[in-house]
Amino acid sequence: MAKSMLLEVITPSKLFYKGEVELVIVRTLTGDEGFMAGHTWAVKLLDAGELWIQEAGSKEFKVAALAGGYVDVKDDVVIFTDAAEWPEDIDLERAKNEKAKAEEWLCHPTNDDYEIARAKIAIAKSLTRMNVKAGGIRRKK
Repeated sequence: MAKSMLLEVITPSKLFYKGEVELVIVRTLTGDEGFMAGHTWAVKLLDAGELWIQEAGSKEFKVAALAGGYVDVKDDVVIFTDAAEWPEDIDLERAKNEKAKAEEWLCHPTNDDYEIARAKIAIAKSLTRMNVKAGGIRRKK
C-alpha cells in the first residue's frame, strides 16, 4: 500500500474535505501539479480548476471544482479556497448562465482591465464547474 497523508480542503464557510489520501492533483497558476506523501515542502497559488483526490487504499479518484486559492504542502496538504463543490452539488444551468453572462459582458467594449479580468475568471470558474459536473476533464478522454 502506498504512503498516505492528510488532506484538508478549507473554504471560508466550512471544512469541505478531510481525509487520508495517496495523491492530490490541483491546478496551479503554472499548470496541474500532483502531491504525494513525502513531497518537498511547497506553497502554490491555485487557479480555478479541478481537484483530484485519490483516497488511501482506493484506485478511483474523487473530483471537485475549486475556485482558486492556495495549497500548503508540508507533511500534510492543506488547500485554502473561496469555494469548492462536488459534482452532485453543481447546478449546471447556473454555471452555463454565469458563463454566458460573462461572455456577453466581454463582447461590449470597455477599458476597465479589472472588470475584464473578473469576467475571464468567471468564465474559468464556470467552465471548471461544467467539466466537474461532467465527470472531470481527465475522464473525458
